[in-house]
Amino acid sequence: MTSARPVIVWLRKDLRLDDNAALAAAAETGAPIIPLYIYEPESAGTGPLGGAQKWWLHHSLAAFGESLRPLGSRLVLKSGGARTVLEELIRETSAGAVFWNRRYDPLGIAVDTPVKQALKADDIAVKSFPGQILHEPTRLLTGGGKPFRVYTPFWNALDRAGDPLPPADAPRRLHAPDGWPQSERLDDWNLLPVKPDWASGFGEIFTPGEAEAHRRLDAFLSDRLEYYDSERDFPAKDATSLLSPHLAMGEISPARIWHATKGLGGRAGHDNLVRFRKELAWRDFCYHLLYHFPDLPTRNWNNRFDAFDWHFDAARFAKWTKGLTGYPIVDAGMRQLWRHGTMHNRVRMIAASFLVKDLLIDWRHGERWFRDTLVDADPASNAANWQWVAGSGADASPWFRIFNPVLQGEKFDPKGDYVREFVPELAKLDDKYIHRPFEAPADVLSRAGIVPGEAYPQPLVDHADARRKALAAYAATGQTGPATGSD
Repeated sequence: MTSARPVIVWLRKDLRLDDNAALAAAAETGAPIIPLYIYEPESAGTGPLGGAQKWWLHHSLAAFGESLRPLGSRLVLKSGGARTVLEELIRETSAGAVFWNRRYDPLGIAVDTPVKQALKADDIAVKSFPGQILHEPTRLLTGGGKPFRVYTPFWNALDRAGDPLPPADAPRRLHAPDGWPQSERLDDWNLLPVKPDWASGFGEIFTPGEAEAHRRLDAFLSDRLEYYDSERDFPAKDATSLLSPHLAMGEISPARIWHATKGLGGRAGHDNLVRFRKELAWRDFCYHLLYHFPDLPTRNWNNRFDAFDWHFDAARFAKWTKGLTGYPIVDAGMRQLWRHGTMHNRVRMIAASFLVKDLLIDWRHGERWFRDTLVDADPASNAANWQWVAGSGADASPWFRIFNPVLQGEKFDPKGDYVREFVPELAKLDDKYIHRPFEAPADVLSRAGIVPGEAYPQPLVDHADARRKALAAYAATGQTGPATGSD
């Protein structure tokens, strides 16, 4: 028996033992620890989880629960409003403290702030810790004390700030309470899709959980970091870390990743190391923007874009989501998304540009679709990246930059390997026409077994014409600048 009152560690998107500041601090108290995950209502916390992330969450919770057992602990699952659940659990267990790692999105902050106030008013010790990003969003500011609006100065400030705090090792033992509170059953949360199991292909490339996150990191640093800068934009190459869903669910900390790269510049090359670290820093920049501009997911960061004349077409949007636009690189990306719950980053930009600038559909429709279908959906990165493509965001891609889906495909998938994997009806098409099947002669299509408009659709729009319309629409909002060239 122990006289110490238990400490509740409220876990959110930090399902890991390693470098979990709240869990490490709780363990150091010597008190009994109650690890708790609350499945909050969809209107609370970080907002509604998309279907793909619910799949990931189920498996991540299961894996984390198993990792606690060798430490003499277990994971308690509860559903409901955070304040209600915590107050009930405190009464049941006589807990004297609640520890958690901070959230930086507006919905999460809107929950955490009043919960902290209410618990403190009841004489419950509440401690919050950093850990979801490299540096706290209030630490890195301009010389004038303002939030950064451009990435390069932000990166320079982050680089000057030095390494993030050293990661905390995983605790070796967690003291158990005298009696464990009742836990809900994970299966009863119905997080996994059934009839149909549209997530059946996710397991082809992903295994949720902290152990797999560290395995992926080690494999990437050993085998692929030295090619990262030169090959990361080619979707058919295995050149990226695939760590983003593990980061999104907090199965590995960005500080652990950053510190794992220390000293690798000599072997892997300085440019590769910096490029990879800049991707971590871009994630921080997105959270910096979301923290200081909480309307980022719903409103144009640059309000001049409020006057943009969007044209939502439900039929065209549906074909975009299904990978039936008639542009192979776009369709391959959208089908990869449906099959694996992910999409190569270069192709995300191409597909997003097509929706916003070729189809003139509001970026918010795309943001919601990606949020529902990506296993690495992140409230900060998803919103910031969509606004970047649309031209309405911070440090955004210029409004006149409109990706040509044919040229992008030919540049980054020159042999059509990526397209052939995800658009199999084009698999037998000659390399010359793999990204422009609508230009292929009848005999070429016939040899490939393609009937125009049947086996594979004709393009939804003519890109050149769509580009002219997009430039005119942007110009009508008062945008100025060059409008020549094509990517």
